[in-house]
Amino acid sequence: MSLRHFLSITDLDAEELRSTLDLAASIKASPEDYRQLLDGRTLALVFEKPSTRTRVSFDVGMGQLGGRVVALSTTEMQIGRGETPADTARVLSRYVDAVALRIFAHTDLEAIAAVSSVPILNALTDDLHPCQAVADFLTVREIFPDMRSVELAYVGDGNNVAHSLLLGAALLGVSIRVATPPGYEVDDRYLRKAKALAAESGSEILTTLDPATAVEGCDVVYTDVWTSMGQEDSAAERLEAFHGFQVDSRLMSRAKETAVFFHCLPLHRGEEVSAEVADGKQSRVFDQAENRLHVQKALLLRLLRPDIEP
Repeated sequence: MSLRHFLSITDLDAEELRSTLDLAASIKASPEDYRQLLDGRTLALVFEKPSTRTRVSFDVGMGQLGGRVVALSTTEMQIGRGETPADTARVLSRYVDAVALRIFAHTDLEAIAAVSSVPILNALTDDLHPCQAVADFLTVREIFPDMRSVELAYVGDGNNVAHSLLLGAALLGVSIRVATPPGYEVDDRYLRKAKALAAESGSEILTTLDPATAVEGCDVVYTDVWTSMGQEDSAAERLEAFHGFQVDSRLMSRAKETAVFFHCLPLHRGEEVSAEVADGKQSRVFDQAENRLHVQKALLLRLLRPDIEP
C-alpha cells in the first residue's frame, strides 16, 4: 500500500480497506503470528480529549506487535502553551516512528500531517473517527459476511462517527441510512463525498429526519451519544432536540429479526439507547470494542510494515 497517513477512512481505497479488514481478521485469529513485527518501533499517542478504548487498544496493540508507546496529553506538552501543531509534529517526527492523535480540530490534524515525516493516524477529531469505523465494518463482516447485502441504519447526531460510517459504507458497497434531528444533520462535505463513492460501489445512501424510516428492515442499528466531547454546554438543548431518537425495543422491532445493535461507546442508558437494547441479545457493542484492538494493529502494520500480508 502507498499509504502515508490515516486521517480518514478514504485514505484507503476500497481494495485497501478490504485488505485491512482481512489483515485485522488474521491478527485476531492468530495473534502470535504477528508478534514482534514492530520490534524497535515507537508510537506516540497525543490526546487533547479523554480516551479509553483508543488509548488502550493502541497501547496494547503496539506492545503486542513488539513496539513501545509514549502517551502524552496536550496539557503536558508545549503545544498546550502555544507551540504550533506543525512545530510539535516536526519534533515528534525526529523521535518516533508514528503518531496517533486525538484532537478537536481536523484542520490541526491535517496541518500536522502536512509537515510530519512519519505516519500520522487519526485517533478521533471533531470531523472523523476512522479507526472506529474500520472496527465497525470488521464487526459487521463477522456477523454478515456478504457485506454488499447489508443495510446499516445510523440514528442520532450527524457527528464524526456518522461521517466515517458514511464514507466507509460507500467504499465497501454497504447501504446506509442516516436519521438525524433537524439542525444536527451530517456535514454536506462528507455526504457529497460518500455519494460520489457510492456511485462507484453501488452503495445506497439515504438521509432522513425519521428514525423509523432509517431502521425499517435494516441489519444493523447504530447510535452514538447525543453530546460529544466539547459539546457539554449544549447538553440540555441536545437532550430536547433528540427526543424520539432513542434506540429502544420499539425502534429495534422495525429492523430485521436478525438485526444487531451497535454503539461506539461510551453509551448512556436511558438517553440515546435503552438499557434493554444496550444489554440485550442483539447488542454487539463489546465485540466492536474488542475489534478496535485488532484494527489498530492492522493499521499500524499497514503504515509501518506495508510488506506484511494478511
